[in-house]
Amino acid sequence: MTAHSLDPRAPWVLSTHDLGRRPGSMRRLNLTLPAPADLAVGMIGVPKDADVELDIRLEAVMEGVLVTGTARAPLSGECSRCLEPLASRTEVDFQELYFYSAEAVFPGGGAGGEDDLFLDGELLDLEPVFRDAVVLALPLSPVCEDDCPGLCVECGIRLAEAGPDHRHEKIDSRWATLQGLELDNEDDQEG
Repeated sequence: MTAHSLDPRAPWVLSTHDLGRRPGSMRRLNLTLPAPADLAVGMIGVPKDADVELDIRLEAVMEGVLVTGTARAPLSGECSRCLEPLASRTEVDFQELYFYSAEAVFPGGGAGGEDDLFLDGELLDLEPVFRDAVVLALPLSPVCEDDCPGLCVECGIRLAEAGPDHRHEKIDSRWATLQGLELDNEDDQEG
């Protein structure tokens, strides 16, 4: 009996027992799983334990099990321009082949590539595939609105709330020391 490193009770671990190893056999799954931790880039991500809706097709092929699916998950973060909180949703598609074993794919003792995924007995871990698909789809600079004007560089107020007449008097730093200087009126000296 082989030892398994995957926990069959883990939410992202799926059993392929029903497929057997008959190429062409297929199974569809509709699941809602808790989002894994640390699924974010920069200013946006999927909150830990948020509901992730999955539509998955498991298909037995000669080399292993082909997993094709779509995942929908909520996003939360902050706008990269105005720093206001934002919430949205993402939908990502993924497809991955989980090999039965390195020997079945690479006869003669080849170990396969470092990115190749293998079944652990009849179990597969979907989390790394989902994680890769979501992280690649996340925006590096999320915005609350496509035309978000951001923050005022002088005072930090949100420009969307400041109004069109929001301005700051700009004084050249070379003349700043003269700002409080009052000059005598020349008309008074002529008389």
